[in-house]
Amino acid sequence: MMRAVDIIMHKRNGKELTQGEITFLINGYVAGTIPDYQVAAWAMAVFFQGMSPAETAALTEVMLKSGASIDLSGIPGPFVDKHSTGGVGDKTSLILAPLIASLGIKDPMMSGRALGHTGGTLDKLESIPGYRTNLTIGEFRKILAQDGFAMTGQTKDVVPADRLLYALRDVTGTVESIPLITASILSKKAAEGANALVLDVKYGSGAFMKDPAASEELARSLVDTGAAMGKQIVALLTDMNEPLGNMVGNFLEVEESLDCLEGKGPADLMEVTLELAARMVVLGGKAANPEAGRRICEACLATGRPRQLFLDNIQSQGGNVPRFLEMRGTYRSPVTAEITAGQSGYLSRIDAWKVGHAGVPLGVGRNRTEDAVSPTAGVQLLRKGGDRVALGDPIMTVWARDEAGLVAALPQLRDAVEYAEKQPVPRKLILKVIET
Repeated sequence: MMRAVDIIMHKRNGKELTQGEITFLINGYVAGTIPDYQVAAWAMAVFFQGMSPAETAALTEVMLKSGASIDLSGIPGPFVDKHSTGGVGDKTSLILAPLIASLGIKDPMMSGRALGHTGGTLDKLESIPGYRTNLTIGEFRKILAQDGFAMTGQTKDVVPADRLLYALRDVTGTVESIPLITASILSKKAAEGANALVLDVKYGSGAFMKDPAASEELARSLVDTGAAMGKQIVALLTDMNEPLGNMVGNFLEVEESLDCLEGKGPADLMEVTLELAARMVVLGGKAANPEAGRRICEACLATGRPRQLFLDNIQSQGGNVPRFLEMRGTYRSPVTAEITAGQSGYLSRIDAWKVGHAGVPLGVGRNRTEDAVSPTAGVQLLRKGGDRVALGDPIMTVWARDEAGLVAALPQLRDAVEYAEKQPVPRKLILKVIET
C-alpha cells in the first residue's frame, strides 16, 4: 500500500520517485486525501534533493492531467506562446501577441497576476476600462480564432494541481525549486494548447534567479522537459538587473506597449521583444532562422497591423477602445512625487528588485494573491543605467495609490539609483539561447 509519508522519506533521502508515486501524491493532494502539510514536506525535500529529468517530466504530466485542457481543435494553427519567469517592467507579452498574430501565428496566452516584486499581465490588461481576462473556454477559442491571440487567466478547472501547489510553495519557501518551477510552467502551457514555446528566463536582481548559472539551469530544465513531452521549446536568458523599458505599473505598461507597437518603444524593451518574437516566428514556420524572423517582425510592425490587432483584442475582450485612447498619458494616480539625482556622474543602474518592491506600497503589486492593485500607480524612469546626470536632475516620476504608500516607497526608490564616476559598460540584454 502506497503512503505519502514513504514518498516524502524517499525524496528526503535522495531517491528517484516513480511515476506511480508522483501520481499518487499529486492526485491525492488535488482530491483532498493527502493534506497540505505532507505535500509541503515533499516540496521541501524536492527543493533540497532536486528531481531527475524523468521525475520532472512525470510531475508535469500528472499536473497537466489534473484538470481540463483547452481544446483548440478546429482552429487553424500554428500555436506558439511565450512565457517569462517574471520581472519588473516586463510587458513583452502585450507586444508579442498581436505582432505574431499579424504574421498568421496563433498565440493562446494564459497569464498570471502580480505577486511580490514581479508584475502580472492580467493586472496590466485589466487596467484598460472594461477589459475581461476571466474568459470561458468557449470565449477563449472564439477570440483566438478571430484575433489570432487571446489573453486569459488560469481557471479552477485548468491544471488545479498547479494552482494548489503554487499557493503552497509561496508560503513554504519552496518557490525557487527548478523542478517545481519547470512543472508549473510547462503544465500550464501544455494545457492552453500551444505546440511550441519561447521562454524568457530572466536573471539578475529583479528575477527569481539572481545568478546567470541558476537561470541557465532552469532554462535547460524547461527545454529538456518540454522536449520529453514532445514540445518545441527555445529559451533566452535575459537581463533583469534593471527594469525593462521606462514604465513600471499597470496602465503605464499598457501605454508603453502601445508605444512599441507604434514604433516608439524604448530600445531595451524593443530589443528583448524582437528577439523573442523572432524565435516565435521560426517555431511557427514563418522564417528559416532568427535573423530572418526579426526582419519579418520589424517589417510587420511598420505596417501598423499589430497595433490595430492590439486594439481589436481590447474590444473583443470587453474593453472600451475610445476611452482607452483618451486616457493615454493622463490616467495617473493623484499622489505623485519625483526622484532626483543625489549626485553628479553616471547612473550605473536602477535596481530592478528595489523598484519592484517599492511598487507594492505604491499599489502596483501585491503581497497576497487576494490584495487589490491600483491601475494608475507606478514609476516612470526618466533616466537609466549609462546615462549622465547632474545633481538634482529628474530620474523618476512616481505615482502612488495613497500618501502612506508614497512615503513607504520613496526611500526604496532613492536607494535603487546607483551611481558611477565613469560611464558603465552597456548591459548585454540577452546572455544566451538554450535549445535542444
